[in-house]
Amino acid sequence: MRSTGSVALEAALDELSAERLDGSFGPALLERQAELVVAVNRLNAELARTTRQCELADAAEVDGKASMQSWLRGHARFSARAASSLVRTGRALEHLPAVAAAFAAGSVTAEAVSVIAPITDAKHLAAAQDAGVELAEIDQLLTEAATTRSHQDLRRIVHHYLDRLDPDGTEPDPTEQRSLTWATHADGSLSSRGELDAVGGEKFQAAIESILQASRPAGDTRTRAQQSADALVQLCDNALAAGSLPVLRTQKPHAIVTVPIEDLIDPAAGPGAATLGFGATISAARARWLACDGNVTRIVIGPEGQPLDLGRSHRVVPHHLRRAVEARDGHCIFTGCDAPTHWCDVHHVIHWADGGDTSLGNSALLCERHHTKVHHGFSIERDTRGRWHTYRPDGTEIHVLPRITTEPVTTRAG
Repeated sequence: MRSTGSVALEAALDELSAERLDGSFGPALLERQAELVVAVNRLNAELARTTRQCELADAAEVDGKASMQSWLRGHARFSARAASSLVRTGRALEHLPAVAAAFAAGSVTAEAVSVIAPITDAKHLAAAQDAGVELAEIDQLLTEAATTRSHQDLRRIVHHYLDRLDPDGTEPDPTEQRSLTWATHADGSLSSRGELDAVGGEKFQAAIESILQASRPAGDTRTRAQQSADALVQLCDNALAAGSLPVLRTQKPHAIVTVPIEDLIDPAAGPGAATLGFGATISAARARWLACDGNVTRIVIGPEGQPLDLGRSHRVVPHHLRRAVEARDGHCIFTGCDAPTHWCDVHHVIHWADGGDTSLGNSALLCERHHTKVHHGFSIERDTRGRWHTYRPDGTEIHVLPRITTEPVTTRAG
């Protein structure tokens, strides 16, 4: 049987969702936004309070569940992390009446309460009691911080409090605080999740930031998240290219792509034509990009899939040619980019699979991002004066700022 409160709440939500927002001005929209934030905070407070009461009453047993975490996962489709956080919040609020009141009033967010909740863990409550700490005072101080300070400040304050509870405690092993997991999807892409200790996190951020800040070409429209991900891939490229990583299966680690020669020389994109070393499937077009500057091994396969002949691996771009290309180009030659030579591949302007020569005149330095662009519609050309030009897929040339407004837009001939 539905409660009177839930019926009234549903009616209020129906009324809100029926309001038209198009045509509203900024001040009115922001006022509505602020009211909704307060309402969401209050609803989250009620959800946490109700979850705790359900736990105390063993309500999950009614639906055959052993705990409220499992009920939230199975019946409310919460993630395991979200379910655990909600249950923990409900338990914490019993020890923090000031935080609970501010939460119920809508002035504290669920995320803020989740940050504060660890101070009510049994071991921390016991440590506070042994140290003579008045939890009521801490409750008031953290409530003030949650309502007046930034979320990052609140995290630092809670961390400082927990550290002070056990100033002489054993220093944690940083290797036990680190984890990295990933899931491989059907198209070969990866989703990852990691946890690092403070020092490990500092090293990671320093490495990523160094590459990110050094690779900001003109006209870059990538988000911060995209730039960081590209920097991580570049960091891996640099480490693999250096050849100093531990040997993997008797060989230095490297990216492996297997593609039939017919698909490699076919100008079509050829989705699902090539296979990577860890099992992902990529298109023939992407395989051609990887084959621009790498080692190539010819393997003849028999009618039943058995290898009949294995040719020697050879470097598509020999080292002396790469040094010459680096000396001539100096950096990525895509207009507006100055990525250093050690971040770049040697690109065949006319692919070797299409009969292009592996020569200085048919080579150009391109960083990973712009190498991909050139294999997906953009093009580069070197004029008789030795200057590189970059063209969009529609044939218009890319120019760096400042542009001369009187100069007509350049279009590639043909």
